[in-house]
Amino acid sequence: MAHDSDSLPFLVFGAPHIGEAEIDEALACLRSGWLGTGPRVAQFEQDFAVFRGVKATQVAAVNSCTAALHVSMLAAGIEAGSEVITTPLTFCATVNAILHAGLVPVLADVDPQTQNIDPDAIEAAITPRTRAILPVHFAGRPCAMDRIMALARKHDLVVIEDCAHAVEAQFNGLPLGTFGDFGCFSFYVTKNVATGEGGMIVGRSDEQIARSKVLALHGMSKDAWHRFGDQGYKHYQVVECGFKYNMMDLQAAIGLHQLARVEESWLRRDAIWKRYDAGFAQLPIGLPSPAEAGTRHGRHLYTVMIDNDRCGISRDGFLDAMNAAKIGTGVHYLSVPEHPYYQQRFGWRPEQWPHAMKLGRETVSLPLSPALSDADVTRVIDTVHGILVGK
Repeated sequence: MAHDSDSLPFLVFGAPHIGEAEIDEALACLRSGWLGTGPRVAQFEQDFAVFRGVKATQVAAVNSCTAALHVSMLAAGIEAGSEVITTPLTFCATVNAILHAGLVPVLADVDPQTQNIDPDAIEAAITPRTRAILPVHFAGRPCAMDRIMALARKHDLVVIEDCAHAVEAQFNGLPLGTFGDFGCFSFYVTKNVATGEGGMIVGRSDEQIARSKVLALHGMSKDAWHRFGDQGYKHYQVVECGFKYNMMDLQAAIGLHQLARVEESWLRRDAIWKRYDAGFAQLPIGLPSPAEAGTRHGRHLYTVMIDNDRCGISRDGFLDAMNAAKIGTGVHYLSVPEHPYYQQRFGWRPEQWPHAMKLGRETVSLPLSPALSDADVTRVIDTVHGILVGK
């Protein structure tokens, strides 16, 4: 039975688990007088490099995953007007970053089981103008990186991994973000490592990461910490037309401790995931497919599929019912071609990518935060049962 929601607080979707260590570090940062890009960002970069198993010269902290994607495409030196193949089942930022980089997005449909971009669809979309593949590891599930990298080698393509959902995920024992030329990570408030806003670029080439750092801070040759630090003023030169994409120490202060707890948080989300799998097994809803052999799922989004005919309620009706029960949900995602901007600019129609269209019209993301208590998880399961059973 569903709980009486009148006496219960609203369960916020994607609420981060913030500990005392993050709060103390943020206060120390405020008291230090250094809020902008400085020593804590440098430490966060170093810690993330260790976490991903790369050199410190192969990471660059930025203010969002969107910025990371944009800068990566520029640092890769992809010529303007080239085509970049990506998934239609993603947040608009993936496609927008391609456009901001002066490139042309080409969509390749997803596998309906994994919900990730289908390598066969990638291959079918390659033209003489294709220069890059931008796979998105949807919900934390690794894309088929062996097949994608084989395609990239065959056609001499750049690969930029969108790892916004997949900070802990692995493919064949290796961390995501280290297969392609670049891996781009998000630390947005709902993400598995949260700094409020923030992102990280991981790159194979030291030179391209160095260029990424310049591009991310106005095109200047030195960042503020090195200009105003205790070593005395250092002059800078503008060497490119860059952007304002730098991360602040105030964000990194939170990220340092979020990253330190990343495994603990993953284990908690994995436990919630398993409770959902068991709790929903008898319901007429689509559940996430099991993680593929040899992979580690990042457990970022637990998405269920609400088919009106099977469930007796529409997806949007289900969203409304959950909201009425004071449980926050998400939609990840309406497929990109559903949005009017892309329809008007490119003439795209959702029916061109039928798997992404169907998933996008049925998907609901349930709360999956390590901040959830066991009682919260029970409440979610009971509420879903209350909405669906007997319909």
